Amino acid sequence: METADILKRIRKIEITTRNIVNELFSGEYHSLFKGQGLEFSEVREYQTGDSFKQIDWNVTARHGYPYIKKFEETRELNVMFLVDSSASTLFGTRSYLKSEFITEITAVLSFSALSNNDKVGLLLFTDEVEKYIPPRKGKKSALRILRDILYFEPKSAKTNIKKAVEYIYRLIKKRSIIFVISDFLDEDYEESLKLLAKKHDVIALRIIDKSESELPNAGLLHLRDPETNEFFSVNSSNKTIREKYIKAIQKQENELKERFKKMKVDLVNLQTDKPYVPELMKFFKFRIRLKSQR
Repeated sequence: METADILKRIRKIEITTRNIVNELFSGEYHSLFKGQGLEFSEVREYQTGDSFKQIDWNVTARHGYPYIKKFEETRELNVMFLVDSSASTLFGTRSYLKSEFITEITAVLSFSALSNNDKVGLLLFTDEVEKYIPPRKGKKSALRILRDILYFEPKSAKTNIKKAVEYIYRLIKKRSIIFVISDFLDEDYEESLKLLAKKHDVIALRIIDKSESELPNAGLLHLRDPETNEFFSVNSSNKTIREKYIKAIQKQENELKERFKKMKVDLVNLQTDKPYVPELMKFFKFRIRLKSQR
């Protein structure tokens, strides 16, 4: 594409998503994420009324008198987007390709973070870490993230969520909001994601195309796996095969929900044929209610 066409497309997405942020989204985002961060302030002597949980035992042992760690709430947060760029995200049969859906959702969340005075960063991954942009403030940072999601050409077609999660775990020290945006067509990432969630606030946004959950009655289908490039055929006219496929998908869905529950990671399913804003707002309001009850 010509540079002018690229800029035009980015501008169109920016205008669309900024309107969503301004009209619908910013209140929920501000309520949920404002002032969640804590940073070390000082060590001081224990005083009556202080919580014993704040005692710094190393300093206490050196001085022979109880000392506590003090933390201050910070307004500024890091918001990281771990975005799946594997070949499976280039699939789509409805309004969007999954990759296009991912771009728009990331743009909405990026501009919401910027309006909250937060920093935004990006990690694009396949079965390798393809590109990393450290968290920064400002509109330029959000637009760069948007451009890279749209036009970056990954070296690999495969997926390895575990590798991306382990990379960001080692890299980001300050507690952050981390959105993992993927179709989660992968395995063996549970332990690494669970570990990341102990250190950061992790939210998994799972992108689904409706046609992935059912086989059409369309005769003999010749299919190709976009990540492995393997070909296979399915007789979709066979009712038994279609029913088995639906049961297998339902079982997979139930197992996925249980896995995320055990990991203590919030999972939000977003379908490409449905508006994503109501689903995200419903999730944010749910988290706000939980926060107010603690």
